[in-house]
Amino acid sequence: MGTPDFAVPALRAVARSCDVVTVVTQPDRARGRGRELAPSAVAAAATELGLPLQRPDELRSTAARERLAALAPDLFAVVAFGVILTPELLAVPRLGAVNLHGSLLPEYRGASPVQRALWDGRAFSGVTTLFMDEGVDTGAMILQRWLAIEPTDTAGTLAARLAELGAPLLAESLLLAHGGRAPRRPQPAAGGSYAGKLHKRDGAIAW
Repeated sequence: MGTPDFAVPALRAVARSCDVVTVVTQPDRARGRGRELAPSAVAAAATELGLPLQRPDELRSTAARERLAALAPDLFAVVAFGVILTPELLAVPRLGAVNLHGSLLPEYRGASPVQRALWDGRAFSGVTTLFMDEGVDTGAMILQRWLAIEPTDTAGTLAARLAELGAPLLAESLLLAHGGRAPRRPQPAAGGSYAGKLHKRDGAIAW
């Protein structure tokens, strides 16, 4: 389950290591100056790889959930999907849902971890895989990898490097989870930080 460019390296790594029974992504959206409908980056990659693809208008519907349940998945692999999974959806895979997140949790939970790390002037960032629960990036952690932030990094370059770093980590985490060998490191109940969704006002410049 994923949508933007950030999720494509993970999709490729998981497809090499696991049996992907379906790829779920957001519906086609109007993009570019012409506002023409175009598939998500993950949809394009899944088509290239010849993988079954679902683009539900409403993933939380009973029909969409039943389509996924009929596949009897062992695990969900989730990367920058853009939809909150309900408890009912999280209960579908036999062994749980594993998420790849672009920060060293418990710091920068939420939608914009890459941008916030840059804005805060951090010297390093990283990626975390975790078992998903009903919270926002609050589940038990599996694996983490550290990455230095370069002085020339932008949100685009840092996200691309984190995506490449996290791709094999997600595949490894899925294999560990499938074999019952994945660590489950609880996140602290207190502390951590939250990187909320970006808004247009966040682009304002104080000249």
